[in-house]
Amino acid sequence: MACLAYSSRRAGYVRVSELDIPKKVKALLEARGFDELYPPQAEAIEAGVLDGKNLVMASPTASGKTLIAELCAVKHIVERGGKALYLTPLRALAWEKYEEFQAYSGIEKRRGGKIRVGVSTGDLDSRTSWLANYDIVITTNEKCDSLLRHRSPWMEDVSLVIADEIHLIGNDRGPTLEVAIARLRQLRPDLQILALSATIRNADEVAEWLEADWIKTDWRPVPLKEGVALSNRIIFNDGSMKRLDSLNKLDAINIAVNSVLDGGQSLIFVESRRRAQSVAREAANAIAGSHRKREQTELQKISSEIVLRGEKTSLTDNLASAVAKGAAFHHAGLSTEHRRIVERAFKAGWIKILSATPTLAAGVNLPARTAVIGSYRRFTPGYGMYPISVLEYKQMSGRAGRPQYDEYGEAVLIASSSDEQDALMENYVAGQPERLYSRLAQEAAIRGHTLAAVASDYAHTEQGIIDFFGQTFYGYHYPIGNIKLIVAAILSYLRREAMILYKRDYIYATDFGRRVSELYIDPLSAVVLRDGLRRGAEEITDLTWLHLICHIPDMRPILRPRRRDMEYLEAYLEEHRGEFACRVSDDYDYVEYEQFLGEVKTAIVLEAWIEETSESDLLEKYSVPPGDRYGAVNNADWLLYAAHELAQVLEIREHRGHLRKLRDRVRYGVTEKLLPLVRLRGIGRVRARVLYNSGYPTIASLKKASVSSLVGIPLIGPRLAKVIKEQVGGVVEEEEWKSLEKAVSEQRALTDFIEEEPREYEEPEGE
Repeated sequence: MACLAYSSRRAGYVRVSELDIPKKVKALLEARGFDELYPPQAEAIEAGVLDGKNLVMASPTASGKTLIAELCAVKHIVERGGKALYLTPLRALAWEKYEEFQAYSGIEKRRGGKIRVGVSTGDLDSRTSWLANYDIVITTNEKCDSLLRHRSPWMEDVSLVIADEIHLIGNDRGPTLEVAIARLRQLRPDLQILALSATIRNADEVAEWLEADWIKTDWRPVPLKEGVALSNRIIFNDGSMKRLDSLNKLDAINIAVNSVLDGGQSLIFVESRRRAQSVAREAANAIAGSHRKREQTELQKISSEIVLRGEKTSLTDNLASAVAKGAAFHHAGLSTEHRRIVERAFKAGWIKILSATPTLAAGVNLPARTAVIGSYRRFTPGYGMYPISVLEYKQMSGRAGRPQYDEYGEAVLIASSSDEQDALMENYVAGQPERLYSRLAQEAAIRGHTLAAVASDYAHTEQGIIDFFGQTFYGYHYPIGNIKLIVAAILSYLRREAMILYKRDYIYATDFGRRVSELYIDPLSAVVLRDGLRRGAEEITDLTWLHLICHIPDMRPILRPRRRDMEYLEAYLEEHRGEFACRVSDDYDYVEYEQFLGEVKTAIVLEAWIEETSESDLLEKYSVPPGDRYGAVNNADWLLYAAHELAQVLEIREHRGHLRKLRDRVRYGVTEKLLPLVRLRGIGRVRARVLYNSGYPTIASLKKASVSSLVGIPLIGPRLAKVIKEQVGGVVEEEEWKSLEKAVSEQRALTDFIEEEPREYEEPEGE
């Protein structure tokens, strides 16, 4: 395939008015301020991307890749009657892209109607048939793979696939993306593929695999200066040097504060959550008092919003305190809602310094004038502190430079000696990202995809399965014979565990195997669940099933036990030994034993959650911040559902009721008594407890309650009282209803949202 790398053509080579796109789209773009295309965008147009040609587009952040994706999607829909599928690695990115594509939702299609944009990142055990009514569908890679496993009929209508962050094909979750792309191409050979990334070294190989042209450019709307700091001096790769005022004893914060006082914003990437929090605290103190009056007012509002949203913990107190002074931290331990508040405030320019773990570099788009890589080493199990990859460094440095705000961006590493400064300049600043290689040929990665190929009727012979894997990025890179032994071993395992059966040379999935594939769990996890359900325990309790789901590969990562946890966990293990549905590990193999104790800790936290332990107590007692709690609860919710479904297909009826009830308790975080209340819209775990304690323990009691009595309960205002009565029914006097309507109208004038506790596990889908 041809390389169309940008060389010297000037920005604005192609005007929007010259593009072969619908007139209404041109008008929309011009109204949004688009006049001339960036050079990478112009190269993409010249490559024929709007004419249906496959393209790999490797260009820096903010160079205009998303606009090309939008134009391709709209052209497919309006002029060809097609359907576009946009794949992202993260839920947060999916929702970000959904909001961006909404700009086109009013464009009329050739066959009547207007473009509809849908997003789905949740339920992995569904065909999600409602997406058939949408023209642009945005999903995560895993959701796409799940839809293919369920043979969703509308997937065959997809004419364009946009694979965002294609470079992630080289990480642990990469096999899902490459298998999904290969499957989509198998379904529809004429499929157009647009693969996007900020950094791909071997873009030519990815392009050849996809039968595509490729564009690789370093052009950015905001030039990037990369450098290494030593003491109070930064040496940049363009030969320039910058002296820093000595404003803070910590180098990373000193660089950031210098940038802020010069009118910029700074991102500081650090190696751990704890470090992110301490850096944010120090940075906040360093810039406190440097804000204008309006900025300080806005920061106080944002700080108050953080305190009011979600349950109060020391973590949120620390975040709110830092934000009030103009800094913040961002990591997976924060709740989704608090992360979004921080992201919005940073994008708006109110927060000046944001310290974050490296996951932010692969997440939502948060540019800053200065990106400081506070440490180029990360803790790697088995290796200790180990240097990051060049690819990871380039992803972080690519966040530097805010379009329309900065004349240039600065990415800065920190050295402690002149020798280290030279090494960092050579290895990272002047270094090339590592080549992308497939991770598919690992048994853990390929096991589920092998079962899915059979269960979803994509292949029914061993050779057919091998031929399919030959169409993946792995098959492009390596002789397919290398994977034959792995596939043969996996098929033998699946046959032995009764997930597949042979009829001569043909392979078919059993009911058990088909359900495992549909549930989107690892076959190894399914075997552990099956054996645990059949075995049971001496005494079956909530802990029995909570630990069983923590004992399977799909529950990773589990909550790691800390040194101070060990004595307590060992005592708990001995006290509850008879409640486990699997073999209890002993301490002869310390690694396995520590893993088991981590599973026990995760189960204990889940048990505390369903006993209504507060977020604050979970953090203080178990060192589990809201984000980790959310991750554990979200996984447990899904895996308890999977266990319930497997119990049904395996005809293990005696545990299904317990599993179903336990799943609901995990989902809502309540005791069994509160389940009827918490299922009401607008009622979370806190309000359910308030209602229960106020004398309304059942739906029947709410049905009989007067509106005025409900309004008098703490946290239940007139709008929510109306919502409750509409759901539970009951007689409401006309005068009382009019009075309530008036109160609701007055409240609506003050706020435009129903006062409702956040339920992170219920992410809305659809339009």
